[in-house]
Amino acid sequence: MMKNKQNTGKNKRNLILVSLICIVIIIILIFLLKNNYKISNLGNNMSNKNIEEIEKYILDISSYEATIDVTVESNKNTNKYLIKQEYIKDTISKQTVLEPSNIEGMEIIYKDNTLKLNNTRLNLSSVYENYNFAVDNYMWLDSFIQDYKNGKECNNTTLEEENDIVTMKVNLQNQNNKYICNKTLYIDKNAGKPTKLVIQDINKKNLVYILYNEITLNGLY
Repeated sequence: MMKNKQNTGKNKRNLILVSLICIVIIIILIFLLKNNYKISNLGNNMSNKNIEEIEKYILDISSYEATIDVTVESNKNTNKYLIKQEYIKDTISKQTVLEPSNIEGMEIIYKDNTLKLNNTRLNLSSVYENYNFAVDNYMWLDSFIQDYKNGKECNNTTLEEENDIVTMKVNLQNQNNKYICNKTLYIDKNAGKPTKLVIQDINKKNLVYILYNEITLNGLY
């Protein structure tokens, strides 16, 4: 009799344990399904937006984190870099060189109107206060956004779509820029994310070609 009671108690405990495990699994499945739906729904919402809505979405970017391939052309040579960028509007801009190896770890940090250059390999740093970072940040997405907004006021922008790729182009000839004439941002309409940024001179020669390998928008605070 005692053995039967023990078996009954054990069976109840096993039943309760199995039930709890099932409940946890169900909760996890519901959570995953909801999040997958949200991600899917976001993609559908983005793909259903017209190009004006895509344009507004890009111009309203408040933060981003990206890993980019950068090709810089000059009259004498071509230089290539792999760079990580982090940007939070009105807070911080940080750029870290990942390649080439001879300048790996170089950091450029702009915060509170102060520019800081770090060489993490040599443990060296330089600080420049009251620095006008605007003249040196042409590789940043927020620089393009500001140029595009300025150009839009002067009717110097074009907005087009072809094969689910939206292009936002700004002509900088009237913005007192001696070398850079055009900037064109390419956006994957379905993903709602930039894929590349091309900066050209007056002869439509590529000065800077930026490929966005990975980019997360509005995910930093």
